[in-house]
Amino acid sequence: MPVQVRIPSILRRQTDGAESVALEAGTLGEVLEGLESRFEGLRGKLRGPRGEIRRFVNIYVNDNDVRLLAGARHPSPTATK
Repeated sequence: MPVQVRIPSILRRQTDGAESVALEAGTLGEVLEGLESRFEGLRGKLRGPRGEIRRFVNIYVNDNDVRLLAGARHPSPTATK
């Protein structure tokens, strides 16, 4: 089952206007990798050079801020079902 990723309006220029994207992934890190490989314009905007989620990027999994969870290692919603 794919993970549904909602794209904020400020990043839609990099996603060819897509408001949401469906990706298969087991962790949040895999979701970010999928987004960056599918949309080259997102590369470097979501994560820093060491792979850390940039501090001005807000990511939520089921309404929970990933900074309070396990960050990029957090399982995607479908991986926990």
